[in-house]
Amino acid sequence: MPEPETGPAAPPTAADFLAVNRGGGLFTETFDQRLGAVFALTAYRLGLPPTALTAANLVLGVATSVAVVLTAGPVAAGHLPAWLVGVLAFLIWHVAYALDCADGQLARVAGSGSAAGARVDVLVDVAVQISLVAAVGAVAVAQRPSTPVWLVAVFASSWMVNLVTSVMAKEGTNESLVTSSSLPVRIVKLIRDYGAMLLLIGLVLAAWPAGMIWVMVLFALVNCLFLAASIAAAGRASLR
Repeated sequence: MPEPETGPAAPPTAADFLAVNRGGGLFTETFDQRLGAVFALTAYRLGLPPTALTAANLVLGVATSVAVVLTAGPVAAGHLPAWLVGVLAFLIWHVAYALDCADGQLARVAGSGSAAGARVDVLVDVAVQISLVAAVGAVAVAQRPSTPVWLVAVFASSWMVNLVTSVMAKEGTNESLVTSSSLPVRIVKLIRDYGAMLLLIGLVLAAWPAGMIWVMVLFALVNCLFLAASIAAAGRASLR
């Protein structure tokens, strides 16, 4: 018997792109991945490659951080409203992050991923996060010139943990130390959620820029503890 004729495949929807997201934490999955699905769908309809979204993430993410660095002095001197800088930075940083979520979704749904594209994605993540660290440090020092140099160094160095785990997650080799997916656990793990990090940094930048030093203390402490726990867990697993 002849095979029944089938019509053309239905075009993908935003739900199809969201279904292939790689997670990232409670806040990221609730907001950034969903916005990323809309961006991915738009790019698909326009015929754009995933690298176009990656490039947009780079431009927006780095440019926003540079703007925060350049305005840190005027904000500290009272010549520029902190809320304006903070709100704009928060919004544009999240658009950039949603684009980062979108490029992977687009590549997986459209089947247009490549090893070169994946490398570009990782390198752009590194560039954007380096610029974010510089912005946080610049605001802290502008607000409190007495900020210890060693604290800035520890904060910037410990942020490497985020970079490494981000790369490992994209490669599928990043296993959580706490595998429970219960809501209380996911809320606790927000401190390791990049989207939630951007939310906290944006809020402090807008409402209490002088408190940015405590943001550095918090993230340095969390990242150092996470690194120590990860080393211990990996060491125990290697001895089994």
